[in-house]
Amino acid sequence: MNTLIQTLAIAALPVIFAITLHEAAHGYVARHFGDLTAWQAGRISLNPLRHIDLIGTIVVPVSILLLTAGSFLFGWAKPVPVDFGRLRNPKKDMFWVAAAGPGANLFMALLWAGVLKFVEAAPDNVYSLPMARMADIGIDINLVLMALNLLPIPPLDGGRIAVSLLPHRLAWNFARLEPWGFPILLLLLFTGVLGAVLGPVLGTLRYLMAVIFNFQY
Repeated sequence: MNTLIQTLAIAALPVIFAITLHEAAHGYVARHFGDLTAWQAGRISLNPLRHIDLIGTIVVPVSILLLTAGSFLFGWAKPVPVDFGRLRNPKKDMFWVAAAGPGANLFMALLWAGVLKFVEAAPDNVYSLPMARMADIGIDINLVLMALNLLPIPPLDGGRIAVSLLPHRLAWNFARLEPWGFPILLLLLFTGVLGAVLGPVLGTLRYLMAVIFNFQY
């Protein structure tokens, strides 16, 4: 029980910020391109409490930690409202709004990699092990969220990026898949296809992090 409590305490900070700042980034970029919907709803904030979803940010990540003995993490926050019709150039600007979330996760993964490198280089102390574990979780959760959200399945960010890049007729037809996006994602998850696709990608990203920051893979 003590080990479980320690794991939850260590994972809480990187998980909450990975999930909530992903959503906040969408709002910041949407405001930059003319959509004030998230700002008017008070969702453009670095305060995690404004983005936490009871199920997606707390119950699901904690349950996954318990079921996988801390080997996998996943979750979500309350989606930031974006009205793509209010963007100055909806189709073009959709790309940047959608890419902002995965971009924020990549940025946070790099920050946690820097923390891990610092911990490995610093003299050992009572905080070394928990900080290294926290940084390790921070890298993993952010890479998972980035890779997952870049899948070209509407309404995931990768799906919206694809809509922004496709010619108008193809984009319109592709966007019609959005109501089926999450059922498709669940099907890929439970059939093992999602793990087979993301596993090598995440392994490669983690390896590149280790090479760039020169820490133990």
